[in-house]
Amino acid sequence: MKAIKGRTGMSWALALSLLASMTAGILVAEKQTAYAQPRAKKARKVSPSMREHMLGMNNEDTVKAILQINGKLSNQFNALLRNHAVRVKHNFRNLDTLSIELPKSVVDQLESFSEVVYVSVDAEVKSFGHVTETTGTEAMRTQRTTTLLGGTTTTTLDGTGIGIAVLDSGIDAGHTSFLDKSNGKRVAFSKDFTGENRTDDPYGHGTHVASTAAGNGRIANGAYTGIAPNAKIVNLRVLNARGTGNISSVLSALDWVLANRPAYNIRVVNMSLGMPVADSYRNDPICKAVRKLVDAGVVVVAAAGNNGKDSDGRKIYGA
Repeated sequence: MKAIKGRTGMSWALALSLLASMTAGILVAEKQTAYAQPRAKKARKVSPSMREHMLGMNNEDTVKAILQINGKLSNQFNALLRNHAVRVKHNFRNLDTLSIELPKSVVDQLESFSEVVYVSVDAEVKSFGHVTETTGTEAMRTQRTTTLLGGTTTTTLDGTGIGIAVLDSGIDAGHTSFLDKSNGKRVAFSKDFTGENRTDDPYGHGTHVASTAAGNGRIANGAYTGIAPNAKIVNLRVLNARGTGNISSVLSALDWVLANRPAYNIRVVNMSLGMPVADSYRNDPICKAVRKLVDAGVVVVAAAGNNGKDSDGRKIYGA
C-alpha cells in the first residue's frame, strides 16, 4: 500500500476498490433467424479458462459469462441471444461489457460475430488477507521537503476532501474509526452489488480494509491509524456474507465509480480481493475496466503478494 496523491498532485496509493451497477438493458431483437457471417480468420475470443470451465458440461448446461463487446449489437446477434434464451443479467454501459447466462452450446457461436471482443467466465473473487506491520503508514502520510535555505518543512496529508472507494465485503459505517474530526460519519455513500441488500459487513474484511486506508486511529491509542484518516469513504459492497463474489459484481462497482466519481471526488479505488489469473491483461475484463479508471485519473490499488509458499512447499502469507 502506498501513499495517496493530495490536492497538490502527490499520488496516494493505498486505498482498495470497486462498483455501481447500472440496471441491465434488455436486448430487443426482431423475429428472425440468427446467421453469423463466417470470418476469414477466426480470432480467439473465448477465454481458455472458459473452455476449461465447460469441460464435462452438457450442451444445455448454463454458463455464467462476461461478454466484452465493441459497442453496437447487430440484429443477428440480438436474435441469437433471444433464440437461445440467453439472459442478460447486467449491462455495464461505461465498460462495453455484459454479464450473461447462456447455454454451453452457444458459447462457440459468439466467436463468429464481429461485435464480440472476448468471452470469459464470471468467476468467483474473494478477499485477500493483510499484513498490517508492513503498511508504512507514517512514511506515506508525512512528507518532508528541503527549503532553499537548507531547512526542512513537514506536511501531513490526511486525505481531507479525497474520496476512497472500497470494493469489499461492506463496512461498519458507524464504527468509531470512521468518524471525522467533528465526530461526523465519513462513510459518504454505500451500495450493495451482491444481491443481499445490505451494506454492513457481516464478514468483517471490508471494515478492516477501510480502516487500514482511512481509520482515524482513535482505537488502540493510534496504533492502527490509516493512511488517510480524514478521507471520505465510499462503501461498494461486492463480496457477500461469506467473503465471496463474482467478476460481474466487481465490474458493476467499477462502472458505478466511472459514472459517479466527481460527486465524491473519488481519487482512489481499493480492491483487496482477487482470483486466479486466467487471461492476459489485454483481455481480462477487470484489467480493462481498471485501465479506464486510471485513464480517468483514478489511482487503483489491488491486493498482490499475499499468498505464497516456502522452500518446503507450505502455504504462507505475506509472501
